[in-house]
Amino acid sequence: MKFLEKVLGLYISSSIHVALAVVSLSLISLLEFGLAIDINLLAFIFLATITGYNFVKYSGVAKLHHISLTRNLRFIQVFSLICFLLLVYFSFLQEAEVIYVAITMGLLTAFYTLPILKGGLNLRNLEGVKIFIIAFVWAGTTAVMPLITENVAAADVILIFFQRLLFIVALTLPFEIRDVRFDDVSLGTIPQQLGVKNTKRLGFILLAGMCFLEIFKSQFSVVNLWAMVLAALISGIFIKKARTHQHEYYSSLWVEAVPIYWLGIWLVIHYWI
Repeated sequence: MKFLEKVLGLYISSSIHVALAVVSLSLISLLEFGLAIDINLLAFIFLATITGYNFVKYSGVAKLHHISLTRNLRFIQVFSLICFLLLVYFSFLQEAEVIYVAITMGLLTAFYTLPILKGGLNLRNLEGVKIFIIAFVWAGTTAVMPLITENVAAADVILIFFQRLLFIVALTLPFEIRDVRFDDVSLGTIPQQLGVKNTKRLGFILLAGMCFLEIFKSQFSVVNLWAMVLAALISGIFIKKARTHQHEYYSSLWVEAVPIYWLGIWLVIHYWI
């Protein structure tokens, strides 16, 4: 049992879980418009997510404690390096437009961590900005990157981008509620400003807004709508049950997996109908 717990912890801490979630949303973007699945693109997104997340999470730790790194952290360092090298390889298989989007998302990720602002601050330290940077990067990666080279109406790409933006902000709220006990007041997170109860209400509104935008797409699909509504309901349940004192894996495993549930729901409804 302890071995399985260690494997699960490593699976989450190495960012494989979040990378699968990002790939799931990217794949949904392709499936919603009936587009061919580009394995090279999905591999690129998967590797970029692991590289970016592990850079954000561990760059400071590695710098300060390089000699005394734990075994898991050393593994994550080597794993991240391998993923980065593979990312470089898969980058040569992408269209120029995809690389431009990837560079933009990569710079935002770097600025999120690096001290580019006055006083050695980064974008993460700006009041009320953290959650929106995360949502913007996810939306750009999962909506714009898979569709930018495809024959999809620009209006539909913009709509799906804003849907992802609303979805990710809502899905990040359980994390924000969890962290409200630890976050510095200067961060001005949503739960700090609105309180936990109103934060949950905001999450429900964002999810409803995401579903509402679906009716404006030029390629409206019942399958897409039902899958989205069910994913929104699952997300809403997670938001409703979110607490400041959560189980260790409530947000990092179960909430983070909602895009994976969404993909599974889409596939079941698609083949059922």
